[in-house]
Amino acid sequence: MQVRLFLIAVLSALMLNSTLAHNPTADETSLKRWQLRDHTHIRASFLALKNDTVLLEGSSGKVKNVPFTLLSEKDQQYVQSRVAAVSQLNQPVIQPVSGRTEDSGPWVLLTFWIATGAILLPFILRKRGKWMISPVLGSLLLLLSFKNGAAERLLGTDPLFIESAFAPFKPHIATRWDSNWFYVESNGIPTTHNMMVGITKWQQQVPTPQCYTGNNAWQIPLNPVLADVPVPVNQQHFLRGAVAIAANGVPIFNPYTNTGVDAFLDGQLDQWGGHSGRADDYHYHTAPLHLDAQTPDILPIAFALDGFAIYGSLEPDGVPMLPLDVNHGHFDAAGVYHYHGTPGAPYMIGNMVGKVTEDATLQIIPQASAQPVRPSLTPLNGATITGFQANPAGNGYDLVYTRNGQTYHVEYSWTTGGVYTFNFVSPAGTTTSTYNGHLPCVVTSATNELPVGDYLTIFPNPGNGRISLKTSLTDIREMILFNMAGQPVFSNRGYPDDIQTEQLPKGIYLLKIKTEKLEITRKIILQ
Repeated sequence: MQVRLFLIAVLSALMLNSTLAHNPTADETSLKRWQLRDHTHIRASFLALKNDTVLLEGSSGKVKNVPFTLLSEKDQQYVQSRVAAVSQLNQPVIQPVSGRTEDSGPWVLLTFWIATGAILLPFILRKRGKWMISPVLGSLLLLLSFKNGAAERLLGTDPLFIESAFAPFKPHIATRWDSNWFYVESNGIPTTHNMMVGITKWQQQVPTPQCYTGNNAWQIPLNPVLADVPVPVNQQHFLRGAVAIAANGVPIFNPYTNTGVDAFLDGQLDQWGGHSGRADDYHYHTAPLHLDAQTPDILPIAFALDGFAIYGSLEPDGVPMLPLDVNHGHFDAAGVYHYHGTPGAPYMIGNMVGKVTEDATLQIIPQASAQPVRPSLTPLNGATITGFQANPAGNGYDLVYTRNGQTYHVEYSWTTGGVYTFNFVSPAGTTTSTYNGHLPCVVTSATNELPVGDYLTIFPNPGNGRISLKTSLTDIREMILFNMAGQPVFSNRGYPDDIQTEQLPKGIYLLKIKTEKLEITRKIILQ
């Protein structure tokens, strides 16, 4: 009788465990009626908000992309509330020992049958006077099997969490991800502050846009794994390349330069903790603490290339920064590690907590690479950079420095064909150097492009000669076509059936469409 009652209890527990582990499918969820600004509606359930596009799933399971701006104000508020809730729930959950869950199915079954036997055996052998295994031990094993069996845990970083850190700095950067990596595309030039001013030990390098795009994008692992022995970020490790990527798309290097000196203490950095390297690539050497003030929320200011977030002076929940360990970070209550940036050494990362691969040149791989357009120069003793500003055409800069009481300029620019001109202006005259370098690249997926679905079609795209338009929008006020320098090359009041492009150079253009309530930007490629 006791055995029978126990078996009933075991089966009930199994059924309960199965019920708790069940995940409802999309068709079990009631569909919401979405009201659009073009006076149509959609019945679907909310999936996600990505790059200003709302992903909605219909009853058939088909996913539809809808621009966020096309939703009614009420539905926009609904999406924002859902995103906030999901962001809170989807904080990164990282296994303290491993970044990935192994298949525990066979071990779960083995543990379950051992536990069941441990509980049944005392009842079977009791009448024979045999030694009885404790039912308590069996019960504990049984509970362990249930716990392991429900192991549908997220043992990696939710890409939407990383996305939240980079989102405030779009469209100047672009992001995407797959199952293993989160990719960040940028040109390495910050739009959140000026550059170079304040440097007192100058290497004679200047900031030029880089092509951190496509296969050369920055990569953040989505399944970080804690290193058995954290590798120090010091004069012996990671002396080339970046150790992190800031939320504004600027790479962050070791505080020590490749010569082994602290770049900040040596006077090599500007007011924002950055300078230009030998490839004329701008990067930080200290934590970009100024990015804290660029967003209203408490978000990571950067992500280390081992996959862990870097915060400023506050914890993710808003309290002041808690004591830091020797790695310059700590675990939170959920067992998730993060670093903190501080004004003093080691500034951001004391030791690389996550596993990384270091190549023979002492840099983390995979690693995006910069492309120089001229030979690197040598330090200019006694020079202090006092000014830096973009030129009116938006394709170059004017760097101003003083030395021995005199003022000098480096006026440099580039063309769309990759010709770089440097004018070195001194009291004695001007010297000009010209170089053929890489073509300036555009972060094409970060152009505020909205997939506007069936109600706007541009064809052919890519194309040449003539671009035809088809739209169901009835309130178009103006269309403007811009080149990537921001200059209008075509404009039209109202809606034209096509745009003549024969006279335009090949390249990437942005078509801005203004309606009574919407402003839509689409990318057009002429080839």
